[in-house]
Amino acid sequence: MTSTYGELRAQLASLTTEAFRPDLADIDRLPTLEIARIMNGEDTSVPAAVAARLPVIAAAIDATAERMARGGRLIYAGAGTAGRLGVLDASECPPTFNTDPSEVVGLIAGGPSAMVKAVEGAEDSKELAAADLDALKAGPDDTVVGISASGRTPYAIGAVEHARALGALTIGLSCNADSALGAAAEHAVEVVTGPELLTGSTRLKAGTAQKLVLNMISTITMIRLGKTYGNLMVDVRASNDKLHARSRRIVALATDASDAEIEAALAATGGEVKHAILVILGGVDAGRAASLLSASRGHLRAALTETG
Repeated sequence: MTSTYGELRAQLASLTTEAFRPDLADIDRLPTLEIARIMNGEDTSVPAAVAARLPVIAAAIDATAERMARGGRLIYAGAGTAGRLGVLDASECPPTFNTDPSEVVGLIAGGPSAMVKAVEGAEDSKELAAADLDALKAGPDDTVVGISASGRTPYAIGAVEHARALGALTIGLSCNADSALGAAAEHAVEVVTGPELLTGSTRLKAGTAQKLVLNMISTITMIRLGKTYGNLMVDVRASNDKLHARSRRIVALATDASDAEIEAALAATGGEVKHAILVILGGVDAGRAASLLSASRGHLRAALTETG
């Protein structure tokens, strides 16, 4: 056991995300405002680290959208903070893009309870990741994104390795160069954010970088799938008062129609924003709007061209 921990300690010591910052060794002695300034300064480096990997991220997104267009799913898999970020991104897709909860899925080592409390040993099991993917019946049309700041987490690597064996598209999102996770995946997205303010606390810069990349993966994939019209969320699901109001605002921004026209179109289409916009801009009835959107696989611009 001692030798095992020694090997792991050596691995961690070699990772950029685990590096010790001697210049911050006395940070606990500084005034709160100064610590905040230092932390804010550290955070400003994250977008640049993401920017350096944009071509790789874009290629991964295009490949993901291609799979999802033929019915595949986007599946995130990670442990700890990385897993929680994946679950968070997945859970935001149904209200934002009206996706079914089964279309974008977040897997976290140890299951749902690990969202709020660490499940000891779960992140160390490749077999657990394979079992979680098998429970979803993952296959060739799916995309599996392994998320791990260190790039060495067995659960994330196991998910990518098993997914690749099943023929799924694989993406490895980490914050260290030349990571084992990146090597296991078809698309290695390695956003190197450097040592953390608190040594090894990868919920900080690494977590921020992962959140930014996951935002890109889900959002741009949904744009490619026709879930937006310009920068409007035309597939938004109105599940509360705020979203009902947002739905009406989106129709107004897209059509410049009167309130009466908007209410009539939404009533005729069962509250479907995209359908209502097509009814107004295309001059068609609700049935024709539904037919055109079905034929265009949900792409509003393509459906509008068929209205003349």
